[in-house]
Amino acid sequence: MPVLSVIVPFHNVERYLGACLDSISVQTFRDLEVICVDDGSTDGGAALVAARQEDDPRFRLIRQDNLGVGRARNVGVRAATGEYLAFVDGDDMVPRQAFRRLVGSLESTGSDVACGNVMRLWRNALTASWAHREAFARTLRRTHITRHPLLVRDRMLWNKVYRRAFWDRFGLTFPERMYEDQPVAMAAHIGAAAVDVLSCVVYHWRQRDEPASSITQRRLEPSNLRDRILSVLETAALFSVGAPKLKPSFDGDTLDIDMAVAVEAVAAGECPPDAGVIDLAVRYLDGVSREAWESLPFARRLQVHLLHQRRLEELAEVHAAVRDGRLHPRLSPGGLAGRRWHAEHPSMPPRLSDVTRELGLNARLVELCWRGGALRGAGRVGIGGFDLGALSRVRVRAWLQERRTEETIELCDQLGVPVWEDVAQEDGGVLREHAFPFHFRFDPVTFTPAQLARRGHWELRVQLRGQGLKLDGRVAGPRWLPPLAPSPSCRRGVWVVPVRNAKGAWGLRLRQAGAFIGECRVEDGGDLVFSGRIKKVGDGEPVLRLTRKNDGEEMYFPVTLTGQDFHARVPLADIDEAVGAESWWEVVIDQGKPLRPLVKGRGGTILTVADRRFLIDRGVDGCLVLAER
Repeated sequence: MPVLSVIVPFHNVERYLGACLDSISVQTFRDLEVICVDDGSTDGGAALVAARQEDDPRFRLIRQDNLGVGRARNVGVRAATGEYLAFVDGDDMVPRQAFRRLVGSLESTGSDVACGNVMRLWRNALTASWAHREAFARTLRRTHITRHPLLVRDRMLWNKVYRRAFWDRFGLTFPERMYEDQPVAMAAHIGAAAVDVLSCVVYHWRQRDEPASSITQRRLEPSNLRDRILSVLETAALFSVGAPKLKPSFDGDTLDIDMAVAVEAVAAGECPPDAGVIDLAVRYLDGVSREAWESLPFARRLQVHLLHQRRLEELAEVHAAVRDGRLHPRLSPGGLAGRRWHAEHPSMPPRLSDVTRELGLNARLVELCWRGGALRGAGRVGIGGFDLGALSRVRVRAWLQERRTEETIELCDQLGVPVWEDVAQEDGGVLREHAFPFHFRFDPVTFTPAQLARRGHWELRVQLRGQGLKLDGRVAGPRWLPPLAPSPSCRRGVWVVPVRNAKGAWGLRLRQAGAFIGECRVEDGGDLVFSGRIKKVGDGEPVLRLTRKNDGEEMYFPVTLTGQDFHARVPLADIDEAVGAESWWEVVIDQGKPLRPLVKGRGGTILTVADRRFLIDRGVDGCLVLAER
């Protein structure tokens, strides 16, 4: 009798099934059986399993008509003989140590369930799964969902090993419909006496290459949506009985995800009122607490409220307004001493209009350039999509703040006055773009010698004050501002580089440059050609090294050195193709020690070479980066 039974339901996933079975067959935990249940496939998936069965007797094939993955999993469980159960979808993969770690944890702790972290797999690239990142940040033995509430988001079957005796004693079985895994996974979490949480990655969850349009179309179908809401209702009932304190957390996620799909289907006319789906949605929403409602962003909250009230025509209108960026409810103070903030909309009752926790500053640059030796900028600051026309005496402040020391430098306007703009209403009381303008001027001579010596990163920040409201935040904006991102400027041997980080926030980077690129262009043949100067030339022959940040892959190209001047050429068509959605390459000149050359000119060139799309730009440290998307 094997220790572990692994159940693999599959349907028309021949393209991925071989890799899935390979990942199971090479597990370091060897005492297992693999029960593959063919759910009526019409491709060659069953033949792959049959061939595998001949070489590895641990694999078994069971065939059934296309009755759904829930039935296939139930069939697999009935055929399983192991002391433990695991489930793997036929298009996913399992890291080699996964089952050894999960089973080993259960053997040592006696828990009923062991679960582990998950990565999303797209082509050859792995990224963290947002649903699992926080819950599995650290290992916890013999815990429970009521003591580790983040497990509310761990609603999938396949990153777990279950003790078979617990499974049978608790009577776990799969509903024979779509979205069958959530009620079972949550029932196991709630019903288990103890659960082991492992921070190590135990599952690679594939994001398939099928067009998003087909997936979107299926999720809006009434039958699909009906099954989805039935699973929500079943899971909500489990929380109400077994873990009532966690139900608001479950409802918050469900309102934001599952009910958003219901809203989209109804607003798009994909779900007629007589399909029964709206009745199911209303039934679920009747039991949602005010706490869960208030966890939703206002625009989503309004739409779900209209669905709950069966006001379908209004829902369609509001959905279109949100989609087109036309929903701008007016923000007004409320509560004791005006410390709460509400969004006004005729379709939203006051009890659901509080948006205090939702308020956050949105500040964006629209201009940034050097003029007269100073850096001049302009932007607009607002609060989400809310209309701020009801606020009185609004002021905007702008400053630079060093990331490491939090030291600040107040920014001034064109007349040298600190930026504390009293912003007047525009257009008869309606603010253009529902935001306030701000302007600033900064002369780099303001930096002290000590600040220049630290060569730190200074973030651009703004604050908005008005009528008891005070919010501040970083200033974001497009990568290229009209005309383009400004070039670096040198002050007392230190380069002041306007930069935008990966999250879109603008600031200034102070750095010295062992090498810089003065000219960077792309020739007609698709070669990237650049030249510049090395401050201190070494003894060896320099080479240009490209390092791909995704996976560390390196490529080398020759560099011609004349005195301190260098010249390099990179045929873009020869660059290794992108891994996943995009690849980023760091550019380094290596002459005994690596030098990342600063780009003196403006970056931001997009071009297509041999049907491949490249971006040549300055990175967050002012150095050259090459990207393919």
